[in-house]
Amino acid sequence: MARKRRRNSRALLAMAALAGFCLPAQGAIIGTCTIMVGASGTMTANPAIGILSSKQAGGSSANATVVASSALCSLLNLLDCYSVSAPAPAAFTSSPSGGGTNVTFATTYRLDSGVSTAGSTTQKLVNGTHTVQVDLTATKSSGIFPAGNYQGMVTVLCE
Repeated sequence: MARKRRRNSRALLAMAALAGFCLPAQGAIIGTCTIMVGASGTMTANPAIGILSSKQAGGSSANATVVASSALCSLLNLLDCYSVSAPAPAAFTSSPSGGGTNVTFATTYRLDSGVSTAGSTTQKLVNGTHTVQVDLTATKSSGIFPAGNYQGMVTVLCE
């Protein structure tokens, strides 16, 4: 009789171990922050051709929509669970020969049509939909920008 119990115990132990491996993984989504890219911006040159900027006459800001949603923030009545920023790129995505040398980049952005903020500065978000307008400025420290097409990419972050 003792022998029978051992077999049953071993069988039960094996089934329990197997059941532990077959359990579905549990998880919870605390929140999401979604960024939807809108219109691309346009950079234009200043009269001296040493600055390319979306803030120059004829330029336009790039746009994005940010949707922040956090149940935890709503439940705890927190107002700052996510923050947004738009740091400057290190280089042009594409430029003519010599166009990307001796260039510094700066970004600014406006959250919900508010005040212009330096790109690397974070701003807190409440749950909901927000508009972000981003401006990029490229300044050549010596010489002028050669003729050609330039493209820069700014990454909007929601963290």
